[in-house]
Amino acid sequence: MADKPDSEQFDVTIIGSGPGGYVAAIRAGQLGLKVAMIEKDTRLGGTCTLRGCIPTKQMLQSAHVYEQMQHAADFGVQVTGIQLAFEDVQKRKNKVVLKNTKGIEYLMKKNKVTVIKGTGKLALPGKVEVTGADGAKQTIETKNIIIATGSVVRPIPGFETDGARVVNSDHILELKNVPKSLIVMGAGAVGCEFASVYSRFGSETTIVELMPRLVPLEDEEVSRELEKSFRKRGIKSQVDTKLEKLEQTANGVRVTGKTTKGEAVSLEAEMLLVAVGRMPFTEGLGLAGTKIKVERGFVQVDQFQMTGEPGVYAIGDVVPTPLLAHLASKEGIVAVEHLAGQKSVRPINLRLVPNCTYCDPEVASVGLTEAKAREQGYDVKVGKFPMSASGKARILGEEEGFVKIVGEGKYDEILGVHIIGPHATELIAEACVAMQLESTAEELGRTMHAHPTVSETVMEAAEGVHGLAVHI
Repeated sequence: MADKPDSEQFDVTIIGSGPGGYVAAIRAGQLGLKVAMIEKDTRLGGTCTLRGCIPTKQMLQSAHVYEQMQHAADFGVQVTGIQLAFEDVQKRKNKVVLKNTKGIEYLMKKNKVTVIKGTGKLALPGKVEVTGADGAKQTIETKNIIIATGSVVRPIPGFETDGARVVNSDHILELKNVPKSLIVMGAGAVGCEFASVYSRFGSETTIVELMPRLVPLEDEEVSRELEKSFRKRGIKSQVDTKLEKLEQTANGVRVTGKTTKGEAVSLEAEMLLVAVGRMPFTEGLGLAGTKIKVERGFVQVDQFQMTGEPGVYAIGDVVPTPLLAHLASKEGIVAVEHLAGQKSVRPINLRLVPNCTYCDPEVASVGLTEAKAREQGYDVKVGKFPMSASGKARILGEEEGFVKIVGEGKYDEILGVHIIGPHATELIAEACVAMQLESTAEELGRTMHAHPTVSETVMEAAEGVHGLAVHI
């Protein structure tokens, strides 16, 4: 732990080094502030870098390559003896994670951020107490504080994980072997991504979801398309189902429950993945007795990420906004620019936060679904273009999915964009830019796109809002 003199005072101290915390630290350094960052883990980067976004997406990439190799003959490439070397998959994942966390360490040095290893606790006003791994305590004096402590896996009573037969999203990243069969409890982004990974690695996979459809926050047409695509890949979907009981068996686990219609459900597999979400981590932070309000576990903040305590901000998974790394980063920038007195700081428009699920096929969206737009009273106009009509998608051999643009009649405003198919998580950036700049569907449709590219599907869907798509 860094040894700092008692007289030293920081302009801002950030508790947590995830994508919210470390980005906030960098922006503070860029603005010439004196910055301290406290991290209890031995490595920097938080859940996203160490146990979330980065390692998961690396495993998804390995699964994608493995599947592509099995279909190499379709592209005129003869390959024999394809084997999954799962140990090497894990080695590559660990290598990528290490490179990313080392990159964050470098950025802290570059931006003159003082990194202090230990657990941070508020000691208001103007102080943070840090307890190191050895129990030694240190008090940091600071003008401002940013809480960026992130989230942890949400435990489900009756479905406690043991890291062996019943695992959570942290455990499943560290498996030594691919399970022969897998039940995934929860069909959000985490559940669908791991179902996609392990199904391609050879696990007989079933997803169980309480809501009526997979990825329930997405547009209904996207959910239907994903379920159809999963079914073609052998991934079974058991929706509208509440699991009530977990039992250990001789060869794994058995889960039982009921559908919303009251029908009994019983499933067995070698392993159960509990993937039903995360919850904010504020344990030991010292919020009790302060003016910081906490509701349902989340720290309440205003539009500039300020809590009820002067000079104390909160960002990322501890606040009640979508638990997404890219949103945490932007919240960190807003908090720092606000405490630094920057006049250009603007609140985040939560309608423009993209959602991405990196399963196969990929799913991405931004803005309102068609159903939400209708609920809010818009005169809805929809444009939809299938990947099967895209020349580039045919070249890739990935023709499942579509782009759907939800527009409105009066001003031709783009209300939402929903994509399922190849490179969806990259294509959504164009939609974010268009909506940020308040583009109309006509303007997006008239914007020239290179041919042949998958991005042309976005252009054609925009033209489709006015019935002018060319290739269908």
